[in-house]
Amino acid sequence: MIRLAVPNKGRIAVPILDLLEKSGLHVPESGSERRLITKTLDPHVEILFARPVDIPEYVATGAADLGITGHDMVVERGSDVSELLDLKIGKATLVLAVQDDSRIRAIRDLRDAKIATEFPAIARDFFSRNDVPVSIVRVGGACEATPLLGIADAIVDLTSSGTTLRTNGLRVIADVLETSTFLIANTASLEEKREKIDEIMLALESVVRARGQCYLMMNVRRSSLEAVKKVLPGLSGPTVMDVASTQDLVAVHAVVSEERVYALINALRRAGAKDILVMGIQRMIR
Repeated sequence: MIRLAVPNKGRIAVPILDLLEKSGLHVPESGSERRLITKTLDPHVEILFARPVDIPEYVATGAADLGITGHDMVVERGSDVSELLDLKIGKATLVLAVQDDSRIRAIRDLRDAKIATEFPAIARDFFSRNDVPVSIVRVGGACEATPLLGIADAIVDLTSSGTTLRTNGLRVIADVLETSTFLIANTASLEEKREKIDEIMLALESVVRARGQCYLMMNVRRSSLEAVKKVLPGLSGPTVMDVASTQDLVAVHAVVSEERVYALINALRRAGAKDILVMGIQRMIR
């Protein structure tokens, strides 16, 4: 049995459940209240719902074989786990920020200052490496308000776009840590249950790889094939197959980036393609 710990709430909880669904590890609905531990469609995999910050320790101690949580949580807890796969969900940066009208311009200007953060271990390490003594003020939320309230001189907090910081009149003076959501593993489980863990990792990786890709199918007169192939990008070049038709057609299939489809359609039609179909991809395995 493999126990996989996933967030029970927070900004990455819903995308992670969607990832599990697409990978085939469907989590059945069990009434209005979710159980702490629940089965999946795979009889050898069960899900443990936990706070994101607790997941690294659950995995490190063997309460769970695998976990999905942020890299920032792993670093903050200092947990002895293996990071297997970047799931590319919840990408963000842990930053050092001050009020926009502050005279503070660099890290060294914060000597003996108060720093508010939900990540005290990461913050202490950051300032220690920069040889700047500070006092850490641990907060559980609304970190952006602490400079305005006079609780702290600066904050160390997560941001993905910077909008929240700007809205609260804050200015970034340094990046502390880049983070994303990772599949992590217990080191002992990785040895003892490697085959099943590899199976789960492949399922998740196939969904990650399929993001932003779509499948193009079209019919092309054989005389126009070379022109179409010049227009059409693909992972390993397009697949070309004969079509049972009196018009000497071939079917051309290719995987392309979604962001290129808009421009590609007209270019393909001008090159001689017709009957073009665009389909989403749920999983992609190399």
